[in-house]
Amino acid sequence: MMKTIQNESAAAPALLDRSDERVHHDDSLAGSIRAFRDRIRSGDLGSLPVIVGLAIIWTVFQALNPVFLSSSNLVNMLFDCSTVGVISLGIVCILMVGEIDLSVGSVSGFASALVGVFWVNQGWPVVLAVLAAMVVGALIGSLYAFVFNRFGMPSFVSTLSGLLAVLGLQLYILGATGSINLPYGSWLVSFGQIMVMPDPVAYLLVALAGIAYFFASYRTSARRRAAGLSAKSARGLLLRAVIITLALEAVAFYLNQSRGIPWMFGLFVGLTAAMNYALTRTKWGRSMHAVGGNREAARRSGINVSRIYASAFVMCALLAATGGVLSAARLATASQQAGTGDVNLNAIAAAVIGGTSLFGGRGSAYSALLGIIVIQSIASGLTLLDLSSSLRYMITGAVLAVAVVVDSLARRSRISHGRA
Repeated sequence: MMKTIQNESAAAPALLDRSDERVHHDDSLAGSIRAFRDRIRSGDLGSLPVIVGLAIIWTVFQALNPVFLSSSNLVNMLFDCSTVGVISLGIVCILMVGEIDLSVGSVSGFASALVGVFWVNQGWPVVLAVLAAMVVGALIGSLYAFVFNRFGMPSFVSTLSGLLAVLGLQLYILGATGSINLPYGSWLVSFGQIMVMPDPVAYLLVALAGIAYFFASYRTSARRRAAGLSAKSARGLLLRAVIITLALEAVAFYLNQSRGIPWMFGLFVGLTAAMNYALTRTKWGRSMHAVGGNREAARRSGINVSRIYASAFVMCALLAATGGVLSAARLATASQQAGTGDVNLNAIAAAVIGGTSLFGGRGSAYSALLGIIVIQSIASGLTLLDLSSSLRYMITGAVLAVAVVVDSLARRSRISHGRA
């Protein structure tokens, strides 16, 4: 009898180990649902709130106007998303370190004005004019970084000052005319208004994106498995990659029923993927998360905090200038109105609505992509219904408030579960 008890006791740890292994490496549907539920309870919401909100917005507008989800309207939305979306990518960078840039709208307008002055008025080659505008944007970001690191000036104050100063520069260089028309037949204007991917190219790029997703996920899984952590099987990753690829191919097929996928939106998605890689796979990205999460802890761990802040400010202003160039291409003009109005607020709102935390340390490049699609969907739906723009501001403001509340509640949940 004692020998039986001893044998059972000796076998218990092995049984527990096998049970733990089943829990950690459960790739079944029930296991996936259980893991998803645990993440939600711990406050790790990811992109779920914005995806649910986007589904609700699309359902409501499609019910009110069947043209909303037509391929032609979606293509127009993708064109319009790209300009402010690129600016919002920079906002993601600056929010990641817990700071803010209120001048991105003015920087984008100033960059568009520089393109018009250098290219049309001064006769520069268009490529040099675009590069010069982007360099000026980076220099403005460097100035913000200098006064922040050297004098400790709050980013709210420095960028608010920059908003006014850069707007003044924009008005000054445009002069009394107030606007400069860009050559309509140029490749830059065609890129912003009419250039779309050929159907085979769109399908090929989607397939390559699916392949890249699988290999990136497989590499991460292999590293986790080598470290003794839970990891998904190759079969599960392959199944997920195939499903995502087929879904994106279906979207590409639907958009190709109209004009097709705009090259400008392809550039935006490419920049988003590159930024996501930088934030998740590089030392710089890990340092960005660390500085945004706890500045003092990051400094004590050996991270050059000042350099990380400087890179965030420069990247934000550089992407703002890039968005301004794309806006000029989209409108075929550089005017005093460029970068004004709701450009600034929409860029910030898109990053927050997409899931980037205002508290720093948490966010994703894809926040800008999802957030600007939400904002542009609201604008397009209300335009099709011929409703006042005042409703767009109120609805966008309400969505932004909900996003901030969800972020605050999720942060409290992460703290209570020890995952902040």
